[in-house]
Amino acid sequence: MVLAGFFASAATQAAQGKLKVVATTSIIGDFLRVVGSDDLDLNVLVGPGGDPHEYEPVPSDSIRLARADLIFENGLGLETWLDKLCSSAQTHAIRVVVTDGIKIRHVLNDEGRRPNSDADDRDPHAWQNVANAVIMVHNIESALAKSDPAHAAGYKTRAAAYEVQLNELDDWVARMIHTIPPQQRKLVTSHDAFGYFGDRYGIDVSRSALESVTTEASDPSARQIVEVVKKIKSSGVPVIFVENVQNPRLIQQIAAEAHVAVGPPLYSDALGPADSDGATYLDMIRHNVATLVNALKGSPAP
Repeated sequence: MVLAGFFASAATQAAQGKLKVVATTSIIGDFLRVVGSDDLDLNVLVGPGGDPHEYEPVPSDSIRLARADLIFENGLGLETWLDKLCSSAQTHAIRVVVTDGIKIRHVLNDEGRRPNSDADDRDPHAWQNVANAVIMVHNIESALAKSDPAHAAGYKTRAAAYEVQLNELDDWVARMIHTIPPQQRKLVTSHDAFGYFGDRYGIDVSRSALESVTTEASDPSARQIVEVVKKIKSSGVPVIFVENVQNPRLIQQIAAEAHVAVGPPLYSDALGPADSDGATYLDMIRHNVATLVNALKGSPAP
């Protein structure tokens, strides 16, 4: 992941003050906030509500990277803009890929096969499986401890306590999803971000017809919308969901034509603002699961 010599260099810098770390996304930033607490000088590039897929760096990002000791990134093709940004910033920071060690899921096409192209077909949304979040937090703690041994004990203690919470959350999610009748465990969203979630907890989130029109650079044609409406009707789902990083207008139009409801927004690629139901990773997962249970089960979540 990184070289020992680089960690030694970062440790020397840390001794002169707080370790300067940059998180590429709000979710990684929340993990760092918990594990690092007040021992870090933390900056987050793509903040709450921001889409890391579509992010366009600003000049101040280069300054943050140039000053950083460590950069924590998701990897798996999520931050396609990061290599260029690091190069332009001429940063000497250590780059830590927090998804190292996770079993990678590959995105399938409509026929259930991996696409035959040079495109990166790795699914980057690993955090939607809470068990993967435990691995990500462990990677964060390990990198911080190696770079800043003076505070290693604190990082280890906080990470261990947080991992207990995450394991409890993982168990809770599984119990909640299993209160939904099996034939109703179907999730249709505007973006294929819940594959790891579906694999872990038994929700059918096969490639959504919605994504074919919501990811278009231009507005979809009337014919495309008609085809999507037909697919949604044939699926039998009672509700479709929009994600917090996307505009709900088109989803609302399609839902009206398909005569299905639009559920409350799900948190997919980013946390919500500080006063929202998705202000932290724990809050985000709880909100998403309660929302799904309410909608798919047809009754309030217990």
